[in-house]
Amino acid sequence: MARVRFIGAEPVTVPELGDRLVEPDQVVEVPDERFEGYVCQPSNWEPVEEPVAKAAAKKTTAAKASQKED
Repeated sequence: MARVRFIGAEPVTVPELGDRLVEPDQVVEVPDERFEGYVCQPSNWEPVEEPVAKAAAKKTTAAKASQKED
């Protein structure tokens, strides 16, 4: 599960999360495959913890880039 923070001004009900009420500045867990659907709305959500697969891919890419520089 990935985590995002709601940065809107008013509480919202999120149907995708089982009609959960999310308060401003609250961090919630979202399915990894839906992470992009939240963070593509930067006026409402900000990333806290990226999906595991995406974070692992970033580390692999960074490691490969580092090896090329050597």
